[in-house]
Amino acid sequence: MQIWPGRAYPLGATYDGTGTNFALFSEAAERVELCLIAPDGTEERIDLPEVDAFVWHGYVPALQPGQHYGYRVHGRYDPPNGQRCNPSKLLLDPYAKAIDGQVDGDPSLFSYAFGDENQRNDDDSLGHTMTCVVVNPFFDWGHDRPPQHEYHNSVIYEAHVRGLTELHPGVPEEQRGTYAALAHPAVIEHLTSLGVTAVELMPVHQFVNDPSLVAKGLSNYWGYNTIGFFAPHNGYAAYPDGGQQVQEFKTMVKALHAADIEVILDVVYNHTAEGNHMGPTLGFRGIDNANYYRLVDEDQAHYFDTTGTGNSLLMRSPHVLQLIMDSLRYWVQDMHVDGFRFDLAATLARQFHEVDRLSAFFDIVQQDPVISQVKLIAEPWDLGDGGYQVGGFPPLWSEWNGKYRDTVRDFWRGEPSTLGEFASRLTGSSDLYEHTGRRPIASVNFVTAHDGFTLTDLVSYDEKHNEANGEGNNDGESHNRSWSCGVEGPTTAPDVLKLRARQKRNFMATLLLSQGVPMIAHGDELGRTQQGNNNVYCQDNALSWVDWDLDTSRSALLEFTRTLVHLRREHPVFRRRRFFAGSAEHGGESELRDIAWLTPAGEHMSDSAWHEDHARAVMVFLNGDAIMEPDLRGEEIIDDSFLVLFNAQAEPLPFTLPTEEYGASWTAVLDTDSHVTPGTVFGAGAEVALEHRSLVVLTRSPLLRPALAPVTASGPAPTTAPPGAPPSAPAVPAAPTARP
Repeated sequence: MQIWPGRAYPLGATYDGTGTNFALFSEAAERVELCLIAPDGTEERIDLPEVDAFVWHGYVPALQPGQHYGYRVHGRYDPPNGQRCNPSKLLLDPYAKAIDGQVDGDPSLFSYAFGDENQRNDDDSLGHTMTCVVVNPFFDWGHDRPPQHEYHNSVIYEAHVRGLTELHPGVPEEQRGTYAALAHPAVIEHLTSLGVTAVELMPVHQFVNDPSLVAKGLSNYWGYNTIGFFAPHNGYAAYPDGGQQVQEFKTMVKALHAADIEVILDVVYNHTAEGNHMGPTLGFRGIDNANYYRLVDEDQAHYFDTTGTGNSLLMRSPHVLQLIMDSLRYWVQDMHVDGFRFDLAATLARQFHEVDRLSAFFDIVQQDPVISQVKLIAEPWDLGDGGYQVGGFPPLWSEWNGKYRDTVRDFWRGEPSTLGEFASRLTGSSDLYEHTGRRPIASVNFVTAHDGFTLTDLVSYDEKHNEANGEGNNDGESHNRSWSCGVEGPTTAPDVLKLRARQKRNFMATLLLSQGVPMIAHGDELGRTQQGNNNVYCQDNALSWVDWDLDTSRSALLEFTRTLVHLRREHPVFRRRRFFAGSAEHGGESELRDIAWLTPAGEHMSDSAWHEDHARAVMVFLNGDAIMEPDLRGEEIIDDSFLVLFNAQAEPLPFTLPTEEYGASWTAVLDTDSHVTPGTVFGAGAEVALEHRSLVVLTRSPLLRPALAPVTASGPAPTTAPPGAPPSAPAVPAAPTARP
């Protein structure tokens, strides 16, 4: 096979229409062989002829898309000093755009002998590992344009490619569980009718399906085990031969965009699938171990691990930073995705050992003209010291708000002393984000996610039930802040089922009526259950898949969720671009009277009322006449005003509506107990009876009046507010700090 010198940039395999350029970074290499793999599994090895700045490169004329390849890197094998080159291992290209096959667990994948980690293993791994595939970069995007929803208008839907589509009856069987299934009109119709603006896909980067799990009849279902940061996972492709998963993924994105739905990827740049020093040699380890991985300073045979997976990428390495940024730009520019959720993002902030929100990674994201303009969401924690960083990320970033999840769960299950913090979470968590110049969109609010109980299980189990995972129920979170409503697991008791249904509606309503960006976990709107398993990472089966066979109660929950999403979309008072004018620690109470907190008796909340252990009920007034936010055209927004009544107590409670200063009459919009009929009109001062653990939403039309006169220290300004404006109110006390 003829080979020319080629170019050192771009890295990876690049087909230009007449041939393919190969480029691989390795400072540790003394020689690099390009290995071309034939369909029958035979191999042709070609030395890369050139090296520039540690990039080995060559150009193969006439080499076409669909060609399988890998590398063999010759260099030092010296684990105590951080070097693990071994040319007997066929290595994956870190920049591969497509990857074929899976690993099979054969001993040849490991560079040491089983039973003696100090003895080198030179068995050839070809035939037992994955191979890279040269792809055709050309694709007809037609008129594809990113939806570019304003962030404050977003409703995110966390989804698993297989889990969402594997059982969908409207999708042809041969396409279920694939990118093609997500692009199917039946799935897209569900998403559009629900009203979500973005799907956040759990990992679709090529990952390793652990042989140890496969041997137990399980699998790495979630996919947080990346080995290819540029390659769509081949297991989710209906037609993966010849690297066609790339075309299928692009087709999916194009179809979702046509439906006005953004695509956000859950990405895992904190570690790779090679694990700790006892893991296989699949790519990075054999290419340049010390440049890619964070090693223990005193013993470089071992890995510094803040991810719980055995290794962490070396975030101060310019080559790791380049890899991540090149990957992110590729997914935006070539694959047209609209944003990213970064798994265990605190690890990305560890330039050395401590978490530093000003680390090099955040610097290069901030200045990048492509990546800085898409949606960036951090999972703001890892497993290392100081790793819980909710509220600690810099501007541009949104965060999964774990404190929102914990507080809302505690409030509705009746924990004492949660009311003050519940108010802060409901109003966008300004106490966490405003000090860094961020806005409510910094808070991605969620009650459930892939990791933990589903919404149905949250109200059906006090304890996890993970026996199916084969780990003696020792895996998964044990402190779930869940409540079974009196009976553990399935039941036929009518009162328990009614309470559980109401609690699910309470959680969904709270989520979608809170300031910030709501995220719904796939299937929660359908009443999906995992039978109490809160860690289905290894369950690629009906336990984790969405069941589309809906009974009456599940259909009702779907319709209720649709109603809430559309209510949020129609009323900007629930999705403000800015925080309420009050200070962060005052729960949003402000001189502008854009919000007011009231007791069930219709009076303003006093300081002592927020501190009472038994306080589990509150009424909040959201003033649509005082949003004080111009839209993108500079026009002032005026919306309906709302009263939201929360009763998390264990007994029914009457609420007295406020005086006419807030509105002469109020119309019921929804009741999570179905006790108050939508459309029912209540006058000022009327009594509204709420069932125990329920929520009621009332509305009135805008008064269409000028902006309210501000309240000064000496009282109202001379130009007093016109009728309908609420009086000023005592400030809400500082919310208690939630534990991680």
